[in-house]
Amino acid sequence: MPKAQHKKRPSASSSSPYNKPGGANANPSSGQSNAIFKMNTDLGQHVLKNPGVAQAIVDKADLKQSDTVLEVGPGSGNLTVKILEKAKKCIAIELDPRMAAEVTKRVQGTTLGRRLDVILGDVIKTDPLPYFDVCISNTPYQISSPLVFKLLATMPSPRVCILMFQREFALRLFAKPGDKLYSRLSVNAQMWAKIDHIMKVGKNNFKPPPAVESSVVRLVPKNPRPNISYEEWDGLLRICFVRKNKILRANFLGTTSIMNALEANYRTWCAQNDVPLEDGPADDSTPMTDVENTTANDDEAEEEWDGFMDVDGDDDDLPEFFKQQQQQQAAIKASRGAGRKRRGKVAELVREKIRSVLEDKTQLADKRARMCDEGDFLKLLYHFNLEGIHFR
Repeated sequence: MPKAQHKKRPSASSSSPYNKPGGANANPSSGQSNAIFKMNTDLGQHVLKNPGVAQAIVDKADLKQSDTVLEVGPGSGNLTVKILEKAKKCIAIELDPRMAAEVTKRVQGTTLGRRLDVILGDVIKTDPLPYFDVCISNTPYQISSPLVFKLLATMPSPRVCILMFQREFALRLFAKPGDKLYSRLSVNAQMWAKIDHIMKVGKNNFKPPPAVESSVVRLVPKNPRPNISYEEWDGLLRICFVRKNKILRANFLGTTSIMNALEANYRTWCAQNDVPLEDGPADDSTPMTDVENTTANDDEAEEEWDGFMDVDGDDDDLPEFFKQQQQQQAAIKASRGAGRKRRGKVAELVREKIRSVLEDKTQLADKRARMCDEGDFLKLLYHFNLEGIHFR
């Protein structure tokens, strides 16, 4: 009788969860050949593998022995270890439990381990952030913008932030008026911080390599902070940059949703400051406004349509084609008018205040947001606030 064949028991090394994909026959040239586990690129996990770049980033922070450092997305800890060698404490916020365990294990049982505090969670949803003096981050690119705004709004402000971003995003941070990448982010960041470009970092310095090049920037929050409300300032910029290539008059007066929001804010301000309001419908001479949101070009489109196919003379002399066009035009006007209501007195008052600020007091009505500098936006905010118009 032949012997029964017994399956070989897998060795301890082959059953390890940290083995290479594919076992002993895995291709050593594959991207996962040396990985502890597969990186989740959906979470922006691109580990900085070049120790020289990591050291340069930490050196640019000019850390003191008394500093507490916030690190966003420590990954496997290549930056974390270099931070702990110079700072008093490092608070690392990590979304992936595997990475949090990996960076903890890396310094466990060493003198550095006692100075590391790992927080498992989303830094954007962590409110408030723990106190820190310096922020150093190989930032997951998906949260670049919200992270910058969160750091700029942090009180007390950090001394310096050394942040790695996608190259295009970094260029947006220090873009100037008229530049293609100039945006609300540019104005906000430069209002609250001094921004410098430190170095370019090629994609091959990461594992796995990202699809884009990267840059490291230094944000130094202004001290003292500008004496304006962050929420108020950001609210104004949101309106101005909703369409940065449109003139400011169109962004404000040509958008019903914005006018409704500013009217509601004005009513609140009046109630808080005991300012009497004459409410109710306006007189019959007041023009009508759409109930639904309109685009910035609605009024311009209506003016153009009103002049379309106008022909002098008696209707009986018109060709049949022109008569049909005029009938269609009248039907469209009627359908538009059915969804309209007359503006109230408060709405008219707010509209006149906004028009006065844009046209008379700042002369910025015909200027585009992408061409306005910090001084222009400060002038707008100052005069709007004088009129009781607020943006939060």
